[in-house]
Amino acid sequence: MGRQVRTASTASSRTRRRVPAGPSSRAKENVSCSSASTGATSQTSAKGNCSAIQPGNRLACRNESEAHVKTFLRVAAIYDIHGNLPALEAVLHDVRQAGVDRVVVGGDVVPGPMPRETIAQLRNLDISAEFIQGNGEVAVLEQMAGREPRAVPEQFQPIIRWTAGQLGFEHQRWLASWPKTLRLMILGLGDVFFCHATPRDEKECFTRLTSEERVLPVFAGLDLTVVVCGHTHMQFDRTIGATRVVNAGSVGMPFGEPGAYWALLGPNVELRRTGYDLARAAERIRGTKYPQAQEFAARNVLEPPSEREMLEVFTRVEVH
Repeated sequence: MGRQVRTASTASSRTRRRVPAGPSSRAKENVSCSSASTGATSQTSAKGNCSAIQPGNRLACRNESEAHVKTFLRVAAIYDIHGNLPALEAVLHDVRQAGVDRVVVGGDVVPGPMPRETIAQLRNLDISAEFIQGNGEVAVLEQMAGREPRAVPEQFQPIIRWTAGQLGFEHQRWLASWPKTLRLMILGLGDVFFCHATPRDEKECFTRLTSEERVLPVFAGLDLTVVVCGHTHMQFDRTIGATRVVNAGSVGMPFGEPGAYWALLGPNVELRRTGYDLARAAERIRGTKYPQAQEFAARNVLEPPSEREMLEVFTRVEVH
């Protein structure tokens, strides 16, 4: 598998890769950041419903399980797969080669072209894994419960409906069991906090270009040393106030150079890109009954929108 590696020292100069959710990336400009990671080809909702973090709520409440107490040597952070099974298969090959002792799947496993197959791959991993929800899972679960997802624009709701229709009760129960956030101790990095978008909301958008003044309130007062996120499908490694914030990028719907993006954590941070057979992947995706299979193959696998284009889109809808 072709692979490019960026260590912490070089990450800031090469922060690309982001993958929203579903439809054509060109349509992203008409969507909200929340719809972006739901499986529509874009991701641009800006604010999202920011529920404030209350004492004793999901952030303050530390996980006292073995996952939090144990110190892990190397952790793979894989985000925003969006049902792109070929990309996931390639990344898992590299993850195994890296010798990780834990995988964190950071949300937006669905929606996407191959939801059942992607979930099956993750449920049968031969590496211990943790999962957190993204706005994609939230939207699909709302649909499966008989409610129209409020945060998803109408033009992208067919994707959510289709994905929900592909899944059964066992899938629903498993996705619903995922927490919104997670903390792990990682050698060399310490206490690492994982969320899909921001610690307070799974729909908010910010990028490497978002001003510290604008995004600082999201992290202020939380006493977090390292935060790993995704949602905007573009990698970065930056400091916001006293917090180091790493975006792992997108496995299944990148922006910029084609490939599958993820992060290797411990003892440093490596932002990675895994190459895979794009033509074969596009063929497999076109062979599905996904409502936007042709467009997904063309615009999310073979020729993703440029990072510059998507940074402009997200700048218009970033958190504030």
